[in-house]
Amino acid sequence: MITEKPKLEYVVKPSDIMPLPVIVVAAGSSSRMGKVNKQTMLLDGKPVIAHTLLAFERSPYISKIILVTRKEDILKMESICEEYAINKVSDIIEGGKDRHHSVKCGIARLDKKDESVLIHDGARPFINDNIIYDCISALKSFDGVLPVIKVSDTVKEADENGIVKGTVDRKKLYLAQTPQGVKVEKFLSAAEKNGDFTDDVSVLENAGYKVKAVLGDKRNIKITTPDDILIAKAIINGGLL
Repeated sequence: MITEKPKLEYVVKPSDIMPLPVIVVAAGSSSRMGKVNKQTMLLDGKPVIAHTLLAFERSPYISKIILVTRKEDILKMESICEEYAINKVSDIIEGGKDRHHSVKCGIARLDKKDESVLIHDGARPFINDNIIYDCISALKSFDGVLPVIKVSDTVKEADENGIVKGTVDRKKLYLAQTPQGVKVEKFLSAAEKNGDFTDDVSVLENAGYKVKAVLGDKRNIKITTPDDILIAKAIINGGLL
């Protein structure tokens, strides 16, 4: 069981891990944001994707960044990387028809020596080194890893007509975040045998591999709707959460 515990705002982690590459997936349609591309929306004066990429650019635990985006956004992403001096980006490539295929496009750009990789949502701009470190550390002993946060609300189960059938024990329920880490060969092997998943480590779970959950951060939100932009601004301006 993962236990929430107080932690310092800034924690210096030991440098006892080898840096890993990260695939940043930013190829979605942003359909729930309306006609606006959430990746290039301004947040505190910078595009959302710039915040995300800069977090990995500054992290000592990241060796390189593979950015997967829509074909029509490639030139824009190149411009953002140049403007904000994001030098760890080794590739900016077109994604696939959905997240699962976009991740595989990113994996195809890894070097043969890259045995493990992190996979992160481009629209999660508040990723931090504590989570990155814990994910990479867990990959030493497990086939996959993901950060999670505990479910705090009461969870109800209802049928298709909205009739409540019961209350789910929330003690065993967690909300998944990214980055999610995978052993590359095992992930690709599992992906060949299984269907598409919206969650990267689900591919490994379904194939029977061991996946470790580590403590995430409530501030590590994914920007999906206009309301999320308001929350993100509050996090920046007022330290919300």
